[in-house]
Amino acid sequence: MANFSSVTTTIGVSHPLAANELAHACGADTAWVVQLVEVGIVQVDTSDAPPERWAFSSADLQHALEARRLERDFGVNLDAAALILDLQHEVRRLKAVLQAHGVG
Repeated sequence: MANFSSVTTTIGVSHPLAANELAHACGADTAWVVQLVEVGIVQVDTSDAPPERWAFSSADLQHALEARRLERDFGVNLDAAALILDLQHEVRRLKAVLQAHGVG
């Protein structure tokens, strides 16, 4: 019988993810994370700093995982993933506006 241990990491302002941690969580490498920043899927405050000094939030992790899923499931590149994620965000925002006005 296998003994599995689990590690839980809390991500927040006081515990952001490093670029290599974000890459590992997505099954990718740091170069892929650099591409995420370049196409705007995730944001860093200090893009002029080396990737080893970048810090990512839980929202960044969510966006990265969504981009990875789009790559895997649909074969899209990161430019297309960025566009798809932007459009999904806009649709959710517009639906929220409609609901706030009692429509939909």
